[in-house]
Amino acid sequence: MAPRAKSKGELLAHLKRRGIAENIAQATIYRLQEAGLVDDGAFAKAWVQSRLRTKRLSKAVIAGELRLKGISQEQIAEAIDEIDSDTEYSSALELARRKMPSLGGCDPQTQRRRIHGALARRGFGFGVISQVMQEVGLQ
Repeated sequence: MAPRAKSKGELLAHLKRRGIAENIAQATIYRLQEAGLVDDGAFAKAWVQSRLRTKRLSKAVIAGELRLKGISQEQIAEAIDEIDSDTEYSSALELARRKMPSLGGCDPQTQRRRIHGALARRGFGFGVISQVMQEVGLQ
């Protein structure tokens, strides 16, 4: 597996853990940015697309992950602005549909509880969860 791209904050933290002096780490990251090898805006957009596609996460959870990676609030806002309500709903619905077959042997109340929990853990709001539950026949 190829290593994934890193944000400026992640690289800075890595260099500090390796014992690199702050001024040298900052200069190194600056040179990487100048060369176009580190771009937090592009990283944030790629992260959003990846997390939507693979993990089916909500905007709020993705934004939190980006904050932890040291992405600026402006870049986070720009990256998650690409997620509209339809995209978020589709992501939640796909997650519920993927989970349904594994719950075939459970009673309807257990199915509702597990689907609701899975969606809530991924940060979807009550409105989206209610719509999805209705769509998959668990409301």
